[in-house]
Amino acid sequence: MTGYTGKSIRIDLSEGVWDIFETPPELCEKYIGGRGFGVALIREHITKPFDSEDMPIIFASGPLVGTSAPTSGRLSVVSRSPLTSTVFDCSVGGRFATELKRAGFDMLIISGLSREWVTIDIQDGNISIKDAGGLYGRNVEETAAILGDDGSTAIIGRAGERGVRFASIVFDGHYLAGRGGLGAVMGAKRLKAIKIRGTGEVKVADPGALKKAREEIMRLLRASPAVFGEFGLSEFGTAALVDLIHARRMEPTENFRKSVFPKSGQYSGYSMKTAYHTKKKGCRGCPILCKKVGRAGEVMPEFETVSHFGALNGNSDLQSIVEANRLCNDYGLDTITTASTIACYSEFSGKRLSPEELLRHVVLIGERQGIGDALSEGSRRFAESKGVPELSMTVKGLELPAYDPRGAYGMALSYVTSNRGGCHLRAYPISYEILRKPVAVDRFSFVGKARMVKISEDINTVIDSLTACKFVFFAASLEEYAKAINAVTAREYDVQSLVRAGERTWLLERHLNTLNGFSRKDDDLPERFFRDAGYSDENVTIPPIRRKDFDDTLDRYYRIRGYDEEGRVTEEDERAD
Repeated sequence: MTGYTGKSIRIDLSEGVWDIFETPPELCEKYIGGRGFGVALIREHITKPFDSEDMPIIFASGPLVGTSAPTSGRLSVVSRSPLTSTVFDCSVGGRFATELKRAGFDMLIISGLSREWVTIDIQDGNISIKDAGGLYGRNVEETAAILGDDGSTAIIGRAGERGVRFASIVFDGHYLAGRGGLGAVMGAKRLKAIKIRGTGEVKVADPGALKKAREEIMRLLRASPAVFGEFGLSEFGTAALVDLIHARRMEPTENFRKSVFPKSGQYSGYSMKTAYHTKKKGCRGCPILCKKVGRAGEVMPEFETVSHFGALNGNSDLQSIVEANRLCNDYGLDTITTASTIACYSEFSGKRLSPEELLRHVVLIGERQGIGDALSEGSRRFAESKGVPELSMTVKGLELPAYDPRGAYGMALSYVTSNRGGCHLRAYPISYEILRKPVAVDRFSFVGKARMVKISEDINTVIDSLTACKFVFFAASLEEYAKAINAVTAREYDVQSLVRAGERTWLLERHLNTLNGFSRKDDDLPERFFRDAGYSDENVTIPPIRRKDFDDTLDRYYRIRGYDEEGRVTEEDERAD
C-alpha cells in the first residue's frame, strides 16, 4: 500500500508503554489521512474530558507526505478542545509529518497521564519515553535549543504546562497547532515535547505520473496572482491581506465595535517587509514560502495575528505586534484567542491598553498570574464570570478571526456552522467573496451561500485529510490533487470521491459534537453583529446583519446538510457513502 507506511505508534503515558500497530486499510480508504484519521479514531473517546486518562491526542500524516506533491508536508493534530469542548483538529506545517513518515509511521496516538514530566523520542523504529524534569518551566525557544535541531520537535511552553485553555503546540520553532488549546492537552498528560527523526524513504506507486501532476500544479501556482503575484502570498505572506481587508472596511476593530482601523497601514505586509527586511521561509517541500522572517531572525506575524494585536486592540505599533507574536510563540499561546481575550478585557475595563500594557498582559496570561489567570480561561469564560457574556466575540467559545462577518455574509454563516467554533478556515468564503476565486459573488447577500459554504467545508475537510496546504487551492483544485494521490497510492480517486470523504469526516465531527450536547443554540453569532453597524461613509456601508435573513439561510444550510431542525446529526445520519 504505497502512500502509507502501514504502521502507526500507540503510546500509553500512564503505563509508560507503547506498541506498533497496523494502520487500518479501511481507515485509509474512507478517511484518507490527517484530519479524517484523527476524527475517526477519537470517536469512541469524545465524551471524555480533555484531561481524562482516556482522551488521546493524535498526530496524523497524510498519503502525500514525504512525496514531491507540492505543499503536502503538513500534519493534523486532533483531540477534544479544552477551550470549546468540541472535537478539534489543527493543520500544521513544518517538518514533523515528513520525519514521522520517514521514520516509518503514519500516525502517533498518545493517551494516558504521566506521573512525571516526560518527552517522547522517536528515531526511525526506536521509541523511548524520557524524563523531562530539566525542561519543565522552560518556554519553547529554550526547550528547542536543549533538544537540538537534528530532527523535528513539537513543544509546549509554560502556557501548556499551566493549563491555559488556548495553549498551542509549537513545531520546529514557529509552526503552531495554534487554535483550541491542544497544548493544554499535552500539558495535562505532562508531555513536554516530542522529538522525531526519520531516514527512510516514502514509496510512490507511479513516480512518472506524480511528476506530471506536480508540474501541472506548479504551472497553476506560478500563474496565480494571489500566490506568486506582485502583491501575493509568496511576496508578503498572509499579511498581504491587511490592505485588502482594510479597503473592504471589514477589519475587526476594538473588539468588533467597529470594522475599520485608520492606522492599519502601519503594520501591513509592505510595512513589515520594509521595516524588517524580510526574507522568505516555509514548510518542507513548499514552493510558496509564505512565512516571513526579519533580517535579525524575527518571525513575522501572520495576518490574523497582526490584525488582532493591531486593529482589534486599537494598536498601530508594529514593533509591539511583532513582540506579541514572539511572546505567544515562546509561551505557546494561540495568538487569535490571546489578542481577542485581551480586547474583551479592554472593553470590559473601559481602557484601551498601551503597547507596553498589551505585552504585559500576554505574559500574565502565559504565566497565569494576576488578571492573566482569569484571562487564560478565554474570553467567553472571562466575560461570563464578569456578568457580561455579550462582550465575548466567539462562536462555540472560539474567538472569531480577522474578518468582520458584517462585511462578508458567507463568512458569517461559516463561522456558525464550523464544527470547531468560530473559524475562518473551515470554508474560507473570503476566497469568492473578497478574492473573487473561483467566481465573484455578492458579499452582502446570503443568496446561494448555504450551498457554497457546505461544498467549501467538504472540500477543505478533504484538503486537511490530504494534509495539503489550503493556499495552493487559490490556484489548483482537487482535480489536480486527485491525479497526485492516484499516482502515489495507485488508487482511483476522482473529485467526487474525495469530496465524499470530506463530507464523511464533516458529518462525523458534527455527530461527535451532538454527543456532547451541541445543537442549533450553539450555531449563532454574538448579538453585536445583528444590532450595530460596523462602518459607514459616502462610499461604503457595513450595516448590521438582518437576523431573519441569517436564520433563513441557516435553516437552508441544515436542510442541504440533512441535519434535523436543531442542527443535530444522529449516528444513523452519518452518510456520504
